[in-house]
Amino acid sequence: MKIAIIGTGRVGINIAYALVLKQFCDHLVIAGRNPEKAKGDALDLQHTLAFCSRPMHIEACSNSQVTGADIIIITASVAVEGEIITSRMQLGENNAAMFRELIPTLAANNPNAIFIIVTNPVDVMTYAATKLSGFLHNRVMGVGTLVDSARFRTLLSQELHIHPDDLRTYILGEHGPNQFPILSSAEAGGERIRDTPRHRELFNQVIEAGFEVFRLKGYTDHAIATATCMVIEAIVFDQNCTMPLSTRFNEWMGVKDNCFSIPVVVGRNGILRHLHPEMNGEEQGNLQNAATAIKSAIVSLLPDLVG
Repeated sequence: MKIAIIGTGRVGINIAYALVLKQFCDHLVIAGRNPEKAKGDALDLQHTLAFCSRPMHIEACSNSQVTGADIIIITASVAVEGEIITSRMQLGENNAAMFRELIPTLAANNPNAIFIIVTNPVDVMTYAATKLSGFLHNRVMGVGTLVDSARFRTLLSQELHIHPDDLRTYILGEHGPNQFPILSSAEAGGERIRDTPRHRELFNQVIEAGFEVFRLKGYTDHAIATATCMVIEAIVFDQNCTMPLSTRFNEWMGVKDNCFSIPVVVGRNGILRHLHPEMNGEEQGNLQNAATAIKSAIVSLLPDLVG
């Protein structure tokens, strides 16, 4: 299994470090715009192997030199100089331009790869990567609201005193302000997790959680890296796991030609199928509002790729 990480920032290297510790592959490639940085990270990770249970080939190269990968994780992002980031959409224009250069080359050099998109705004970037690669929809996915759902389960766990893994609840839609929880079907051990003002308050904390971490430490990396590794694990070991991921679809629950997080099943061939949860009237309204907002962003940033 050959896995390549495009982007040598904190998130990319956090993912690389986790992959070395978890031993999910036998060949790991670190690639980025700065070859010296990529080489240094690869060398540091090679030294880490002395403390691991089995060998792994770790190398560094430029983005255009990545070939024959089974999975490619894209974390690269263009910095916005001198601007305070208050919305992931602020990154959209520059990152869309970067993807136009990056994705066609990666797709041509890695025709059998599955792409996992971490770069923000992740829903727009996942749509762009799907279109620019020419890959089938199941082979391009964004981490999306997987991390938001985990944050929500963590807060609910502290409130309910139940382990987060035993809570069944998803946040769908945009990895951003146009996300929404599916509380009508949320449960733990067969018991409903009710839609209460307190639970809504916890959800509102989730919407701002990433920016709160950013405000306190200047970046986010651990949670998103761990979420990405969960997706990688499901693919490598063909686990058929259910999770909310950003995916471009022709139609889902009445929404056409869009790209945002919906519940999917993930295995060795990528996204194996879409799930269709029952939603109450309020949730259906939230879905339509999210779909409209996200499609507007896609049209604004990728007008030539829509349709």
